[in-house]
Amino acid sequence: MTPVPATASTSPLVITDFLYRAQDLFSAKSITQYRDGEKTFEYTYGDYADRVLRLAAALIDRGVRPGDRVATLAWNHHRHLELYMAVPLAGAVLHTINLRLEPDEIAYIVDHADDRIVFADTSLLPLLDAARTRRPHMPIITTDGDDTALPCQDALIAATEPLAEPVTRDENDLAALCYTSGTTGPPKGVGYTHRALYLHTFTACLVDGHAIGERDTVCHVVPMFHANAWGIPFAALMSGADQVLPGPHPQVPHIATILANEQVTYTGMVPTVAVDLVRHALSSGIDLTCLRALVLGGSTPTAELIRSIEEDLGVPAYQGWGMTELSPMGTFARPPRSAAGTPQRRYDYIRRQGRLLPGLRWKLVDDTGAVVPHNGVDRGELLMRGPWVAERYFRDEHPEAFTDGWLRTGDIATIDAEGYLTIVDRAKDLIKSGGEWISSLALEQALVTIPHVVEAAVVAVPHERWQERPLAFVAAERGHALDPAGVLNSLTEIVPRWWLPERIEIVESLPRTSVGKLDKKHLRSAVENRLFVDSDNSPAGGSLT
Repeated sequence: MTPVPATASTSPLVITDFLYRAQDLFSAKSITQYRDGEKTFEYTYGDYADRVLRLAAALIDRGVRPGDRVATLAWNHHRHLELYMAVPLAGAVLHTINLRLEPDEIAYIVDHADDRIVFADTSLLPLLDAARTRRPHMPIITTDGDDTALPCQDALIAATEPLAEPVTRDENDLAALCYTSGTTGPPKGVGYTHRALYLHTFTACLVDGHAIGERDTVCHVVPMFHANAWGIPFAALMSGADQVLPGPHPQVPHIATILANEQVTYTGMVPTVAVDLVRHALSSGIDLTCLRALVLGGSTPTAELIRSIEEDLGVPAYQGWGMTELSPMGTFARPPRSAAGTPQRRYDYIRRQGRLLPGLRWKLVDDTGAVVPHNGVDRGELLMRGPWVAERYFRDEHPEAFTDGWLRTGDIATIDAEGYLTIVDRAKDLIKSGGEWISSLALEQALVTIPHVVEAAVVAVPHERWQERPLAFVAAERGHALDPAGVLNSLTEIVPRWWLPERIEIVESLPRTSVGKLDKKHLRSAVENRLFVDSDNSPAGGSLT
């Protein structure tokens, strides 16, 4: 049988189309810049597009070729947002570097990515010292022009005519590159194709996703160096939403002021920032009901945080789950219609990681590789696949995390009959005690329900009889003291007795990774180096501080 030719266009899905759409349809929409809670700059999408096209042309003039990596080391500001589009327009790959990494880690990443040029905020130039030692001839351009010895972004734009046509790229060519935080080894690069980011962006705008649209004003609190700020800048540009950028070193009081001043309707943040935002808003009386969505991600929010956002602030809360390898969105926790009118049921749904986003597939597997049923009880490792899920790491010859096209997330989870995901723990964080598993995540969630416990982390310590036992680190709410015995006594009413930690360490605060997650690698190192197991096999002595 003679095949029937397709009648639909085969035009490639490339994210540079978002710029032309914004230029054509939303040229009057605004991008607003803040610094230390004060507005410093504002321009339109039309102005933005003109500067982006000039910057793309300047990159080509400076020798950037298709596929080259162009790195950024920058805070959330309008010049960084310009690079989000200018780099792919020039046919290159946008490589956002995590500015919270150590100089040696940044040097490793720059070297591994083989970056052609680095755009950096002047204040962050010292972070590049090690990289410049390794690559002394690597061009560096400042975003702000405060270092007069180096070329700056504004000067390049002013001296160049706008790019007439974008560099032709296939939809399967890389558009962006991010590196994982390297909690289990050297950071790994994840490359995002134009097609992956294009489809991911459409999903972010779906009603059952972030639901970003032209009527929104979006504030980018999530760092732009972390997984493309959850992909929200692309979604805001494509949909024509007004955008607000908080600038360097955003503090919670400044964020609250920005949200209120600009009548922001959408923002996202990690739960630790949200806790401080709620506290500040309630103490200052600032009104944040302009928000139609405050999306939490990075770690599981507590039930009390969700309740406080919704009831005390009057703001709808949601949770998104993902990872760098997912571009980064995988699921979104939006309660079903059946939960309407019942706040507690709504909060229960939001605390789960949510339903699978359209376009993706998932499965749970046990230790033998057998598929685990979706009954909300049986747990297994979560595997993911789909058009924006990584199939390999950038320049990685040993892709152990990928099996037959599936990404092994390393998360242990359940999926219930309604299709809601609940992350039980990271596989490496589960504690095997006497042949039974203890979820460190569940134990942490129980600990933070105890009065005046503001955060908690649980790690395994070796035990001669039981193989492993939990050790808990807890931090107190400001102005309150905690007693380990009192915490342990409260915990006995919440969890099975055999889950009870061998010891509770009271600490001022818990270490976090460069992307705001609990740094259990640091905690394990502290246990190994400063604590010891005494003769009755109970951890004793030492401190994190």
